[in-house]
Amino acid sequence: MLMTKERRPAIRTVRGWALSVLQKAGAIHECEEHGWAKDRADPHARERALDTARNDPPPGVPPDDAVAEVRNVLESMGDTCPECPPTPD
Repeated sequence: MLMTKERRPAIRTVRGWALSVLQKAGAIHECEEHGWAKDRADPHARERALDTARNDPPPGVPPDDAVAEVRNVLESMGDTCPECPPTPD
């Protein structure tokens, strides 16, 4: 008898989901050299990500909690990579 295992969701945490939503909306991107997530400071992309959180939260997560997590993730990152040397002005 063939037995199958139930597949785990690709994203296991609400934070991981929020990072994915922000990346798909274009609100964040990765440092090409080190892989750190960086804020693009694009207000339109942020609004798209927040709309996604409101309208399509992950299963079992209320929309208000999904929006709060997207905002928490945005507040936790900057627009520069912590490992890259500072650029001269």
